Amino acid sequence: MEGKKPKILLCEDDPNLGMVLKNYLELSDFDVILERDGRLGLAAFQRERFDLCLLDIMMPHMDGFTLAEEIRDVDPDIPLFFLSAKTMKEDIIQGYKLGADDYITKPFDSEVLLLKIKAILKRNDDLNKESDNKQFDLGSYHFNPKLRELGHNGQTQTLSPKENELLKMLAEHMNDLLPREQALKKIWGSDTYFNGRSMDVYIAKLRKYLKDDNHIEIVNIHGNGFRLVVPITA
Repeated sequence: MEGKKPKILLCEDDPNLGMVLKNYLELSDFDVILERDGRLGLAAFQRERFDLCLLDIMMPHMDGFTLAEEIRDVDPDIPLFFLSAKTMKEDIIQGYKLGADDYITKPFDSEVLLLKIKAILKRNDDLNKESDNKQFDLGSYHFNPKLRELGHNGQTQTLSPKENELLKMLAEHMNDLLPREQALKKIWGSDTYFNGRSMDVYIAKLRKYLKDDNHIEIVNIHGNGFRLVVPITA
C-alpha cells in the first residue's frame, strides 16, 4: 500500500453519519467511496478494487448481511466490518458467520474504528509482503507460496491470501503440530471463537484442494491445532 492510499467501501444509509465518517477517514489518508444502499454498494464493489469494506446492516434495496454474502462470493479474504445499531447477540453472531473481521455497534468511537482498520490492513499487508522464496513438495503436489500456487498433475490452483498463508504455516510445520492459537493470531489477528470457526472453514478448503493425493491429510489435533501429514520420501 506504499505510495497509494488504501481504498475503503463505506455503505451507510444515514447521510450525516456517512459523510462524517467519510471525511474523518479521508483526513486519515484513506480513499473512501460512500454508497447509501446495499445495491449501489455492490455495484461499486464490482466496479472498483477495495482494501476494506465498512457495511451498515439496515439499508434500503439490499441489507448489509446480503451485501456481505455477495462480497464474500467475489473476495473471501477482503477485510469486512459491520457498523450497526443492531446489538442482539443473534445479529452479531450472524455477522461473524458471514466472515466479518469485526462487528461494531453504534454509537462508536471513530478513533477506535480507525485503529482497528489500520491494524487489520497492516496485518494483511505484512502477510502479502513476505518475501520467503521457499517452496514445498507435498506428496504429489508442489506448493509455491510466493505465487500462491498449488500445482498437481499439470493443474494449478491459485490460493487466496489466507488459504496460502495457512497452507504455508502447515507446510512449515509438516508432520508436526501447528498450534491453533499461533495460526489464528498470525493470520486472523486474534484467537477468538469466531475466528476459530473461520479457520475451520479454510482448513476444509485446503483438505478439498489436497484430496487427490490419498497419502496427504490435515489432521485435527483436538484442542491443540492441526498437523499436515505428508509421507517422507528418501
